Amino acid sequence: MKGADERFQSEANSANIMSMPAAATDALTIGNALRALPKAELHLHLEGSVNATTFAEMARHHDVELPPHSHPAELFDYSDLAGFLDVYALVAASMIDRRDFERVTYECLERCAANGARHVEMFFSPEAHIEHGVPYDTVLAGITAGVRHAEVDFGLSCLLIPAINRELGGLRAVEFVEMVLAHRTDDIVGVGLDFNEIGYPPELFVDAFRLAEQAGLRRTSHAGEVGPAQNVRDGIELLHCERVDHGYNIVQDPELLAECVASQVPFTVCPTTTTFTTDHRDLSAADHPIRVMYDAGLNMTVNSDDPTMFGAELTDEYSKLNRLMGFSFDELAQLALASLDAAWIDEPTKSSWRAEWASDIECISARLDEQ
Repeated sequence: MKGADERFQSEANSANIMSMPAAATDALTIGNALRALPKAELHLHLEGSVNATTFAEMARHHDVELPPHSHPAELFDYSDLAGFLDVYALVAASMIDRRDFERVTYECLERCAANGARHVEMFFSPEAHIEHGVPYDTVLAGITAGVRHAEVDFGLSCLLIPAINRELGGLRAVEFVEMVLAHRTDDIVGVGLDFNEIGYPPELFVDAFRLAEQAGLRRTSHAGEVGPAQNVRDGIELLHCERVDHGYNIVQDPELLAECVASQVPFTVCPTTTTFTTDHRDLSAADHPIRVMYDAGLNMTVNSDDPTMFGAELTDEYSKLNRLMGFSFDELAQLALASLDAAWIDEPTKSSWRAEWASDIECISARLDEQ
């Protein structure tokens, strides 16, 4: 978003980003090859993708008091889900103007493109802004403007998933879906369910998800991250979720794991997040849930979740699976294709893209094999 129309200055120009796959394959390193892989990012929170410096600037502009820090990066220093959610709330409180939402959306998608993402389905948390007096219209208009500019500058596509704050309860969730439907645009592809699982099980949100389903919205839910495997089952059976976000505790229920392997419902896993929000902090452990889920044959996609707040972009997540879990390039390439298969786009487009992605992956793989 650059030029006389006061678009934001980007950290890297679009020409550099769009040529990155070719440059990466010329470099012939596994890291650059993983960056070049065409990918879909299906589990990404806008508010968790705000650059630390941008966060500090917005907070200062809107008089939001921040914890003591000598550098903006220190603001993203926490060790568990509760601490993360506290900072997440401060980030949301710092996003007030339409231009704030446009800026952070653009910057987020710029980083996605730099990490090989060609399609993004992005969560955002309207309730986190509404509680600070920001109308939903303002939130949506700013995000949509950022998406449009990023699509032009970086050549990626992006769909939006407004996410229900489960901590506000079931009745509020119904009102939330009604609000989303009243302001629905073509960019809105579905609804999600996030924030803390504990104390807010899926059965509270049956009415909200039924309303979303009847209106043709796709459905996904954070489940089994810190909550029990039963939340995964209930998300699928009660809420009719078509994807499961996180889902790690499914490994505690072998029967459910087998059922999900058979149905091939997609799970959007986020490796770095597990080292912050779960007890599974060693990605190299043989019993890490992601390793167990993959070995069992579960349908998985790799995602960054809250990349700036957890310090790991999409390429980093693929690289960690390679370095720490022993995933081969070919296995990671298949996971990249699985991300496209799990995306909520029309089948003709998906089929066309899959052929293109498979061809690009074959070229990248061939260059690696030359070494």
